[in-house]
Amino acid sequence: METITIRTEFIKLQDLLKFANLVSSGGEAKECIQSGEVTVNGEVCTMRGKKIRPGDDVVFRGVHYTAAYADS
Repeated sequence: METITIRTEFIKLQDLLKFANLVSSGGEAKECIQSGEVTVNGEVCTMRGKKIRPGDDVVFRGVHYTAAYADS
């Protein structure tokens, strides 16, 4: 599982894909999410603005990702 470090309370799903360099643009993120290529906590998620919080399990192209807070 890959960990994506965030400095805010949550990160939107489309922003997580962009921030982690999993897609090259917001348009690509939108397309991947809306076509059902992403699952969040075991369920297909088609909401680009889904709030991802530490502990959530995001699967994209067979790889698991989770968010974690940066150490202060």
